[in-house]
Amino acid sequence: MRALKFAVAAIGAVIVIIALLLVIGIPSGFMTSQIQERVERETGYKLTINGGTRVGLWPSLNITLNDVALQDPKDRDINHRLTAVSIQADVTLASLWSGKPQVTELVIVRPVLNLPLQRERIKDINQPSRPAAAIKGEAFTIEHVSVTGGTIVFSNLRDRVENKIETINADMTIDADRKIRATGNARAGEHALKFDIKAVAPAPPLERQNIPTEFKIDAPGFLHGQLSGKAEVRLNGPVVMINGLTGTLGDGAFNGWASVDTASKPLVKLDLDFQRLDVAMGRGDGGSAAQPWSNAAIDLNGLNYIDAQARISAAALNIGDARFAPAAIDVTLNSGVLKTQVSNLGAYDGNTNGDLTIDASTANPSFALRADLNGVRALPLLRSLADFDKLDGRMQTKISVRSTGNSQRAIMAGLQGTAFVVFQDGAIKGLNVAQMIRSLTSGTLSGWQEGKEQSTDLSQLSASFKIDKGQAVTTDLNLVGPLVRMTGVGTIALDTKQIGFRVEPKLVMTTEGQGRANEPVGFGIPVMIEGPWGAPKIYPDMQGILDNPDAAYAKLKEMGKGLFGPNGGLGTVLGPNSGGIGAALGGLLGGGQGATGGQGPAGGQGAAPGQGAGRPGDLLSGPLGETIGNLLQQGLSGGLGQGLGQGQGQGGAAGPGAPRPNSPRSIPIPGPQPTDAEPAAPAAPTAQNDTAPQADSQPMNDVLRQLFNR
Repeated sequence: MRALKFAVAAIGAVIVIIALLLVIGIPSGFMTSQIQERVERETGYKLTINGGTRVGLWPSLNITLNDVALQDPKDRDINHRLTAVSIQADVTLASLWSGKPQVTELVIVRPVLNLPLQRERIKDINQPSRPAAAIKGEAFTIEHVSVTGGTIVFSNLRDRVENKIETINADMTIDADRKIRATGNARAGEHALKFDIKAVAPAPPLERQNIPTEFKIDAPGFLHGQLSGKAEVRLNGPVVMINGLTGTLGDGAFNGWASVDTASKPLVKLDLDFQRLDVAMGRGDGGSAAQPWSNAAIDLNGLNYIDAQARISAAALNIGDARFAPAAIDVTLNSGVLKTQVSNLGAYDGNTNGDLTIDASTANPSFALRADLNGVRALPLLRSLADFDKLDGRMQTKISVRSTGNSQRAIMAGLQGTAFVVFQDGAIKGLNVAQMIRSLTSGTLSGWQEGKEQSTDLSQLSASFKIDKGQAVTTDLNLVGPLVRMTGVGTIALDTKQIGFRVEPKLVMTTEGQGRANEPVGFGIPVMIEGPWGAPKIYPDMQGILDNPDAAYAKLKEMGKGLFGPNGGLGTVLGPNSGGIGAALGGLLGGGQGATGGQGPAGGQGAAPGQGAGRPGDLLSGPLGETIGNLLQQGLSGGLGQGLGQGQGQGGAAGPGAPRPNSPRSIPIPGPQPTDAEPAAPAAPTAQNDTAPQADSQPMNDVLRQLFNR
């Protein structure tokens, strides 16, 4: 009886112990060494278990490893390893007895994989030796793997570089037919990533065997659309070869091949041909003309940690809103130097050739650009690439520039090289250059005087620039249009977005336009364009007259011939019945009502001083404007004869604005003049001879000599 009680008590104790083991697991410190040896034998990597091992019996046999690290024993850098908070494996009891563990569930919690970033490739790198068991296919099998909260860290301690892919959640299943499916998501910085991969693994060993693979990748921050495709993947040591690659990127199909050498510094090789390739391009902080260039650092350091050889071709290439067809781009990346070359790139009815080199191997990266555009339509190209819609026409451009810097502002400030651009048979949209020139007679203009309905047709707009330290200087700006001509010199400050130009505009005083044989009429005074290139100030250069009065006199004299000569200009256009046109033009240039014209063929009152002094800020108001007004009045009266009315007509008295005979020449002074002026003899009309040389207007010459003391 006592023995029976003892047996019952022993059985009860065993049941209690089993119940406790089912709940809290079996302390299995003795299993740690066995697990470590098996992992190193199967993979060649050293497994360290810092938090102990626990064996559980419920709901199935499971083994939990806490605070583990996996590392190449030949790598002394402790940062180059895989760590995890815990790894739990559910194992079938029968597989344990057979000596071939079959893991039904493997859960990895918060793993961190550290991958080194290397600047140089290491040749003949020794990979961990592969065990014989793996070759014979005796390794354990896994049915399901789950990863939660994972992180991949790319780092280079010497360069103080660290990038991460975080919050990795992945789920992978492997069925009895060795069909593998892996799905998951992650974040790279602020960008979300999603992936879905399917593959069929051959029987071990996997080395040099094709693995049929399908994939879908969504990366909105990096790719324009979903990347999906099929390929045959083959492992050849550290090289992953991807053959028979076909798929789509967004709506564009592609095909080609690729390979990745993962030994040491990665080397990527690929050759892809797209039906259509879309590349997203955001606007930079300095994209607007009103905004300064950004001083934010441009991080190109990642170019140092990967080498690449690529050829990308596409029947249609879309960069942002720009359209190119066809396109072929060759890219090489070696030791931080990126070289990109395009040949015969189709661009808006023209073609483009060029190359771009970026050297990111130093702390201050350098850039070199060479581009040659031929016969390209300017408006759609500039609008799509730079959001600039002011110029249209056929464009030819040659650019060769270089610079250094790690920000937009630094790059533009250090720019050096040359540029040449020609626009032909087009228009300047939103601007009426002829109207702007006429508006300068009433004051300074602020901005480009843009208007949606305005435009200036041009036959050619050309300029060549020499660029040094961000200053683009031209001495041959030339604009030729049906109603306007303009030449000039100036500087564009690329770093500060400022311009300073001195131009000499000329208007064509006939609708015959550029087909007319006669020379256009000069404005007579150079025009300055200064300030921000988005909204500069435009005003006449009065200092130009004082610096070179002889040249200004010659220009105004030529202008007078064009306006008042008998063979053309306003004399021909206006006709003989425009008696008040001199007063109108005088008032236009003088800033007020100006001089009053004659009263008809019989003559009448002469020119009277302007009754409006003009606005205080008008550059041509005051004595100078009044003098030019009188010049126009007398020139018209002298060039058109009796049809416009003489300043001293028949039976009329000399007006207060006209110079008196036998008196010293002087600039007319506004206000009442003495009434006892000597009457002048009536001027006899002269016959107009179109074939005779054009003669100067004597009153005009008198006033110009008084004005410039010449």
